[in-house]
Amino acid sequence: MVKRILGIIMASMLLAGLSFIVGGCGGKQGSPGGQAKEQKIEFPTKPIEMTVLFGPGSGADLLARKVAELAGKELGQPIAVVNRTGAGGAVGYSYVKEQKPDGYSIVWNSNSINTAYHAGNMNFNYTAFSGVAELTTEPVSLAVKADAPWKDINEFIEYAKKNPGKIRIGNSGKGSFTHLVAVALENKTGAKFTHVPFGQGLAVSSLLGGQIEASSQLPAEIMSQVKAGQVRILAITGEERLKILPDVPTFKEKGIPLTLSLWRGIAVPAGTPEPVIKKLEEAFKKVAENPEFKKFAEEMGANIEFRGAKEFDRFIAEQDKELAALMEQIGMKKQ
Repeated sequence: MVKRILGIIMASMLLAGLSFIVGGCGGKQGSPGGQAKEQKIEFPTKPIEMTVLFGPGSGADLLARKVAELAGKELGQPIAVVNRTGAGGAVGYSYVKEQKPDGYSIVWNSNSINTAYHAGNMNFNYTAFSGVAELTTEPVSLAVKADAPWKDINEFIEYAKKNPGKIRIGNSGKGSFTHLVAVALENKTGAKFTHVPFGQGLAVSSLLGGQIEASSQLPAEIMSQVKAGQVRILAITGEERLKILPDVPTFKEKGIPLTLSLWRGIAVPAGTPEPVIKKLEEAFKKVAENPEFKKFAEEMGANIEFRGAKEFDRFIAEQDKELAALMEQIGMKKQ
């Protein structure tokens, strides 16, 4: 009887041990799935293509090429810059939107994702993309020829108010960010300008040629003419003065509450896997922290302002509402 009881106890212990082993094995079988989430993805394994929405030599293009150069080193694969211009950025956005969402096609995006949509240039909005990282902001400058009679932005505004429509201000294109800034300047001051849309770079040459009295442009677009003494920037829209233009005041300093700035960053087609976005985000964050890029951006009249993927998405959504309201106010919002 005792032997029988001992046998039953031993059998029970054996079964319990086997259950523990089987349970443990089951846990280990589940672990590779958990480990897979933590494993480093094999990306990128080939070159990446960056679409730039504006032409070669533009401020957007020059910044993009420096970003691509430095980010390529971080990722271990080259990033090829391709200029796809037209329709206020819509041509480039449309191209990237149709590419496979795998991280190998990225876009150097900006406020143009908002303005191109609301202007009716494309039938999709910012939600067609996922943000990767914001890198820079650039104020808009208002410049006149060096021999123009206005030495101060307030003198310029007073003249425009007394002579409605006589001041012709060139911008990068109808509905472009530089156009919106000039219109916002009207709203803030009560002045009335004649807005003249140009293709990339033409506003500056038209200013020098006397076809227009002023130009609303990013500092990078006009910096060489400033250095050559051909034009004078009266004010910029930033919150603070630019280090490269220490003598140029902000509109805010001069009593004009205009602080719109152009942001730039990286986006990918919606549906791109999160691990890929994370890998790209980390690389572009390192670019933003790179002293070489900081110096280059400063020389281009840009400020470093980094936002990670999720924060960037939220920021673009907020910007979309603000720019849509402004475009509607001036009768340019088509959708």
